[in-house]
Amino acid sequence: MNALDTTLLLLSSAVLGVVALRLLNLPPMLGYLAVGIVIGPHAFGWAQESSTTHLLAEFGVVFLMFSIGLEFSLPKLISMRRAVFGLGMAQVVSTIGLAMLMCFGAAMVLPEYFAISWEAAFAIGGALSMSSTAIVSKMLTEKLELESPHGRQIISVLLFQDLAVVPLLILVPALAADSDNLSMSLLTAAGKATVVLFLLFFVGKRVVREWFAIVVRRRSQELFMLNLLLFTLGAAWLTEKAGLSLALGAFVAGMLISETEYKHQVEEDIKSFRDVLLGLFFITVGMLLNLQLLLDYGWLILLLLIGPVVFKFGLIFLLARLFSCPTSVALRTGLGLAQAGEFGFVLLNQAGGLNLIDPMLLQLILASMVLSMLISPFILAKSDWIVLKLSSNEWMMQSLALTQIAARTMKVKKHVIIAGFGRSGQNLAKLLTDEHIDYHALDLDPDRINEAQNAGANVSYGDAGRRESLTAAGINRAAALVITYTNTSSAMKILHLVHELNPSLPVVVRSHDDTDLEKLRAAGATEVVPDLMEGSLMLASHALVLLGVPLRRVVHTVQMARDARYESLRGFFHGASDVVDDAENLQLRLHTVVLSERSKMIGKRIQELSLNELAVDVTGVRRGKNRLSAESDLVLQASDVIVLRGTAEGVARAEQKLLK
Repeated sequence: MNALDTTLLLLSSAVLGVVALRLLNLPPMLGYLAVGIVIGPHAFGWAQESSTTHLLAEFGVVFLMFSIGLEFSLPKLISMRRAVFGLGMAQVVSTIGLAMLMCFGAAMVLPEYFAISWEAAFAIGGALSMSSTAIVSKMLTEKLELESPHGRQIISVLLFQDLAVVPLLILVPALAADSDNLSMSLLTAAGKATVVLFLLFFVGKRVVREWFAIVVRRRSQELFMLNLLLFTLGAAWLTEKAGLSLALGAFVAGMLISETEYKHQVEEDIKSFRDVLLGLFFITVGMLLNLQLLLDYGWLILLLLIGPVVFKFGLIFLLARLFSCPTSVALRTGLGLAQAGEFGFVLLNQAGGLNLIDPMLLQLILASMVLSMLISPFILAKSDWIVLKLSSNEWMMQSLALTQIAARTMKVKKHVIIAGFGRSGQNLAKLLTDEHIDYHALDLDPDRINEAQNAGANVSYGDAGRRESLTAAGINRAAALVITYTNTSSAMKILHLVHELNPSLPVVVRSHDDTDLEKLRAAGATEVVPDLMEGSLMLASHALVLLGVPLRRVVHTVQMARDARYESLRGFFHGASDVVDDAENLQLRLHTVVLSERSKMIGKRIQELSLNELAVDVTGVRRGKNRLSAESDLVLQASDVIVLRGTAEGVARAEQKLLK
């Protein structure tokens, strides 16, 4: 099989694997690993290890390290220094030290399997100290836990692990040199690293900004991309020629660009390369799993799987407790970091290439690492359940949080529940306060909550995606619920809970664009507000005013566009805080009515209701989880939620007619 055949096979398999995992709502990385296992030389044998697969894997690591360097920020590091250089350093150093002791112990108990030198034990310990940045960060993002207490601890440790890879990639080859000249080898490696880093940092730092400025002035996207690839691969080539690693050069290249004004443009341009090549890297990792070895030495691989995972979990839990983390946070941090990581494979492959580790033992360890990454998403998905089982005070802490929410909302009715108290949530809260409308916000960022509460905001620590939090926030008494962040999976979960707890409650959902519009509406969203459309409308209105179009006409044009897009803007949901006067009685408003089982309107078509006689029309019907269009021949059923639009008097009379 030539290089093109191999590449096409990997790409086509990757597409199928990612599609399958997306349908199951699992991380794409699992798809890549599964594809590698299936097509690899130890299963169907469609793809063999070759120079092509190794090259693609190396490119994947190069661009991953470049992205990490690009995100490396000195101010960010300083703000997280206690967690990064405290918990993170303690985790890496203690894992390596204890893993070396475990390796020596295993060599004494099972000498036929574990004939290990101290250099090999160090390489294995370094690999074991790594966790999967790609899988864990993806899962935390999807669960909206990046800013949670345990999320910050996990990211801090991952950041130090990524930084620790650099010296480990230098040390492992040095240890593989002649043991009689170990000190000289380490000094030589340190000298090479110093010279190369000096050239890249101090010489390259001055050159990068000026050279990129010259390239940008040419106003060519192709030239910018070519220059970016040249710079990244050139830095990797330089460190490799110095006897170091490709990944080290890519990391430094990312750091240099992170200090320029081109950082964000580079992030967008490199993202597609990084994701694709990193996916191919995970496929090559999956190809390492020898299924026959799994059958022959299943008990040993299971031991190598369970042992390190439990060991890392316990160690990180104890270290987190030593660094004053609450029990629940320490448990979640341990669960999030217990699996193997991408750079663990890089270190082990490097050690294997240098003949530090016996090939048989290397295969057994690699197989256990692949399996640990495969089970990691499932452990993270069940982390709440596991923590509740392991922590006796977790129930008490959660009950206390729910009690605090309930205490703040106990006397409030017809209020608005705000899911997420970021910028959008805070702006909404200010507008509601100006209109004397009560609200209560739920958020998961403790620092933000503390500051907002000190300023007098009605916000509590709570997950709007949990039934208990919504109940404590008074969802049965609320007038509306607004989801202020753009996360479709989380919004779908909240909409499902709203349907169960208060199906007639209006829900406004914020989204990035129109991609999931119908999906959210079908799940019960009263209205979906895409950021892109609102931004385009404001952009258009300012442009029209600057071009001399009369302001009144601009406002009218924008309002027509909104009316065409947002049905609910042609009315509003009436609350107890609304002041009603004769003028407002003539304004259109929205109102929901739940059709009771005793209503005489059950079994009738919408056109038979004759609501037009009351100057009221039906804008929509929600039946279960489905949002139905108000077709004239739609037959009404019990428990249908009917959305009416009309004047205050007309809507009231229509409600009496429907409930009669």
